Amino acid sequence: MFAPARREPPLTNHLEDKTLQVFGARLSNVGLEDQGITGTQNQYWNLETAALYEEAIRRGEGRLAKDGPLVVKTGKHTGRSANDKFTVRDDMTENTVWWGKTNKPMTPDHFETIYQAFLAHIKGKDVFVQDLWGGSDPAHRVAVRTVGEYAWHSLFCRTLLVRPTKDELAGMAPQFTIINLPSFRADPATMGTNSETVIAVNFKRGLVLIGGTEYAGENKKSVFSILNYLLPEKGIMPMHCSANIGPEGDVAIFFGLSGTGKTTLSADSSRTLIGDDEHGWSDDSVFNFEGGCYAKMIRLSAEAEPEIYATTKRFGTVLENVVMDDESRELDLDDNTLAENTRGAYPINFIPNTSEHNRGGKPKNIIMLTADAFGVLPPIARLTPEQAMYHFLSGYTAKVAGTEIGVKEPQATFSTCFGAPFMPRHPSVYGDLLRKKIAEGGVNCWLVNTGWTGGVYGVGHRMPIKATRALLHAALDGSLNAAPMRIDPHFGFEVPEVVPGVDTTILNPRETWADKAAYDAKAAHLVKLFIENFETFAAHVDAKVIAAAPKAA
Repeated sequence: MFAPARREPPLTNHLEDKTLQVFGARLSNVGLEDQGITGTQNQYWNLETAALYEEAIRRGEGRLAKDGPLVVKTGKHTGRSANDKFTVRDDMTENTVWWGKTNKPMTPDHFETIYQAFLAHIKGKDVFVQDLWGGSDPAHRVAVRTVGEYAWHSLFCRTLLVRPTKDELAGMAPQFTIINLPSFRADPATMGTNSETVIAVNFKRGLVLIGGTEYAGENKKSVFSILNYLLPEKGIMPMHCSANIGPEGDVAIFFGLSGTGKTTLSADSSRTLIGDDEHGWSDDSVFNFEGGCYAKMIRLSAEAEPEIYATTKRFGTVLENVVMDDESRELDLDDNTLAENTRGAYPINFIPNTSEHNRGGKPKNIIMLTADAFGVLPPIARLTPEQAMYHFLSGYTAKVAGTEIGVKEPQATFSTCFGAPFMPRHPSVYGDLLRKKIAEGGVNCWLVNTGWTGGVYGVGHRMPIKATRALLHAALDGSLNAAPMRIDPHFGFEVPEVVPGVDTTILNPRETWADKAAYDAKAAHLVKLFIENFETFAAHVDAKVIAAAPKAA
């Protein structure tokens, strides 16, 4: 937190009752008291961007950068607290949630203990309330209320979720409520938590409790988890992906874990952006879950990522843990002193050429992104539907040195469905939905490696983004389908041999290595890791998917 500034009276209109002041536009018929939240001080309802800037700066939550963004710090939590997230295990979730390392159970009694502690903790505090939509499709969206003690968290939620019209706001009643209290400290002994931090989701009660962390990403990922639980029952595929639309109306989906290029590659000036992170695939459309983008800012380049870079110079952008000069208020996007995971949240319309309604038709192409730090995978490969399901359930990428404490050499990471931490149901539920929709739509599937070539991380170099974009354009415009293909000896997928405008050598990763024997050994190692990881899913897929696995030498 920054040093607090002098507190001035709010500039927003307000109403008064005997116990509190209500600022902003409280249009919902459901008040906090109807949800058991009582004894608060001032309540700030549905404030817009400028008013939330004022409140955040007055309260010392953030500072104004030279060109307009609000710069904030998130303290010791500069990313998600995966080990502190729990789902309530009750008669609703007992047989519908995939319990294990990712979805850790919490008893209803422990949740109730935390909830009552939250209600006590919030008394006497100012709170910021936003009523928002989770989802851009009116037929499938969920009404989400966020209640918190930080103005900048309220701005973050307003930026990242879908903002209702005034007419919609008047009739909204929350289906899920997220209460976020960073100053709360959980007691593991009485509350069943791992630490003083807690993220607890109760699907039956429509409640999410977040405490002990200032990292705002917990808010958006909680909404993602909610939709990932609800939508499969309606036959809708929830996806951790970006999506855009080509000039001919063709929709492309980009699956990928953090750092693989979802946001960068979907923000293409020649295509219309639907969204950068979370989407649903219904019978007739792909629709964004959000109304904003949440991009990595570390070492952002104006040359390589001009559209995203431009958002760092806009009023309305929230920058997390970005280093700023105290006097000039100039940003240093290359400085990772505060965090490697520096982030920017901005409205989706800050990116030129965005979809008016955050929706498009059914997809024509699916891109699965991976950042292979072993330098084994080709820059692009064409997948059969069975191979697509295999790689979707695998969700492979690699961590590299410097991104996490203790990581000193490349480490393979498998996150099923390219978003395991946010997928409450069994992976096969999402995998079966994906294969069904691919088959019904005749969708082309591609695996794209945005990682390393010419050797492992530290020896080779990062795949040139110019080459990645050229290969993607060829895949999306259909010309890559006519290219001569070879079968990869390890993974069995098709790899183009010649693509106009792309160095032929880069298409065969083995040829980019000076030591061919070292490549063969590393490829065999990666195949082994894939096979071992997929043992978890072998009993839940058919023989065709098993046959799509890479082959050990």
